[in-house]
Amino acid sequence: MDGLGPFGPRPRVAVAVSGGADSLALALLLQDWAAARGGTLTALTVDHGLRPEAAREARWVGRLLRPQGLRHKILTWQGSKPRSGLQAAARAARYGLLADWCARQGVFFLALAHHQDDQAETLLLRLGSGSGLDGLAAMSAVGETAEVRLLRPLLTVPKSRLEASLRARGLDWIEDPSNRDPRHARVRLRQAMPSLALEGLTAPRLAAAADHLGRVRADLEQLVGQLLARAASLHPAGFARLDPNALAAAPDEVGRRALARLLMCVGGADYAPRLERLERLFVSLVAGLQRSATLGGCRILPRAPGLLPGLLVVRETRGLESAAASGRLLWDGRFAVELAANGRSLPRSLRIGPLGREGWRALLAVAPGLRGHAVPAAARGALPAFSDAKGLAAVPQLGYWRGPEARKWLKKCRFAPKNPLSPPGFTVAYRARHIIS
Repeated sequence: MDGLGPFGPRPRVAVAVSGGADSLALALLLQDWAAARGGTLTALTVDHGLRPEAAREARWVGRLLRPQGLRHKILTWQGSKPRSGLQAAARAARYGLLADWCARQGVFFLALAHHQDDQAETLLLRLGSGSGLDGLAAMSAVGETAEVRLLRPLLTVPKSRLEASLRARGLDWIEDPSNRDPRHARVRLRQAMPSLALEGLTAPRLAAAADHLGRVRADLEQLVGQLLARAASLHPAGFARLDPNALAAAPDEVGRRALARLLMCVGGADYAPRLERLERLFVSLVAGLQRSATLGGCRILPRAPGLLPGLLVVRETRGLESAAASGRLLWDGRFAVELAANGRSLPRSLRIGPLGREGWRALLAVAPGLRGHAVPAAARGALPAFSDAKGLAAVPQLGYWRGPEARKWLKKCRFAPKNPLSPPGFTVAYRARHIIS
């Protein structure tokens, strides 16, 4: 844990505990670690409701941990479940419930029990799917979300050692039947591991390979960050300016990665654009972009008369959707929105959506002084706009509020993309106790 911090005095940590050997062992090890530092640890179990026995197993975890002096909380995935993509949806729901609990309780660290065998399987899965360097680096020892920092302190520890730790304490664990279901690719790989080991592809060697690739990724990310500091300028309204000459002067791999990171940031995307399309755009930018281009939900525009030097990168308006505005949300993967805590003061019809051309015309009708606003015209259409039954209520990034009442509705609306321009670096666990990032 020492290399995953700093943690400060009396750290508050949560740990995801399914009831399997790995997560139970992590909870008990973390309990000792937190107690030695005057900190607190809470075990969180998600009842996904996908198996009849899930609720009973969640309660069993609580009964097991309570005599060990560990606080335990069950989080329930409520609502309808999708018919397709159930595994991915369950994983997203699980992480969402865990992160939301941490955010509400003011707990900054969430520990996950992924171990050396998981790391080896992840490398093989990603190799089979044709992943590049980033994917083959497998899992990072530290991850960052808007709500919580994810810690994986066991990536160098074999599952067998975790099971031995529980046996030494006289404790049992739950075996999830889905972990033996050959319909899942990870299970098939796990069953093939003894045969692969005969050819030298043991879990420790595979995990070590992921570690080496992770160190290369970490070094590349550092170079990309340095390039973006020189080449890109990000505006709080969610658009950016890019110096193509700085991209051209950088090594191709670093330049392409910098471009991908910028597009993900401005476009609010989960993933980088496909490599072949990214390559074509990169070549165009380096050669001197003559007309606008689109990629990754972004428009890239050449310098226009009267604008500052460099290319303009804005979010496309195509594909933007409106949504009911209440509570907290990340709109379009770009803007963190928090509405008034007392929802009764909000109009039931309040929605958030893109300003668009019609919204801009309506805005000028009531606030003509905004015509020369510093936000470029190409970037205005994708700005978040709030409206209700009376019409346009607020466009915070342009400083417009219909009145004092509308201003009270909104606690926060700021550009906070899910993939920021300078995310935390990939962190590599290696040699059992040493961490680099």
